[in-house]
Amino acid sequence: MNIIQLLRDNASRTKQPCNLVRNSATEATIYLYDIIDPYWGISAKAVIQALADVADVPTVHLRINSPGGDVFEGRAIVEAIKRFPGNTIAHVDSLAASAASSIAIAANEVEIAQGAFFMIHNASAIVWGDKADMRKTADLLQKVEDTIIQDYVTKTKKDASALAAWMEAETWFTGDEAVANGFADRLAPTASTATQNTWNLAAYGKVPQQLAAPAAPSDPPKKPEPTGTAQTNRNALRLVTLV
Repeated sequence: MNIIQLLRDNASRTKQPCNLVRNSATEATIYLYDIIDPYWGISAKAVIQALADVADVPTVHLRINSPGGDVFEGRAIVEAIKRFPGNTIAHVDSLAASAASSIAIAANEVEIAQGAFFMIHNASAIVWGDKADMRKTADLLQKVEDTIIQDYVTKTKKDASALAAWMEAETWFTGDEAVANGFADRLAPTASTATQNTWNLAAYGKVPQQLAAPAAPSDPPKKPEPTGTAQTNRNALRLVTLV
């Protein structure tokens, strides 16, 4: 599974910017309600700027509903959250899948709604070339996964081998399961109704029935086209990785 398919399947969505709301002098909220991607979703630059704009606020809430995205863009967001001087609380409102799961656990506290889901899986990438290119990419993916596993170990205190097995199996955790296994610290105090999924998750292999993708339009949307020079686009495509 790769980010190109995820973007293609959700190309007709209404894109959600990285919205920042100052709730009070002591609290602010940043909404991460889109795919994690520097071109067609929420970018690390947008999150970094939002956090900088509220650097004086003691507590920032990160509200998450995301199917994941670019692992390297997600990593930059993770580090920005860790650098924030105040307290950060992640709220998984509906979905924290793939790269969004790493973003969630970067916060000091993680709260997940009843009916929400938390998903982890192996890294994947698009690559072309000969057998040497394939091996290099496989080695890169292993390094990416090792880094992500260590983040999960730090948060959950689970054994690395168990986490690797969950990633291999593409594991979807309910809110209760996410708390029980240490990915989230608590359930949201107000129980939500049945999950209202807005994402087409056909790019994933084991999507729970509750998150069945919305009906596809009769005419599939056109695949988004990247901007920039042809060589830049080729380089970006080679490094596109979803986790």
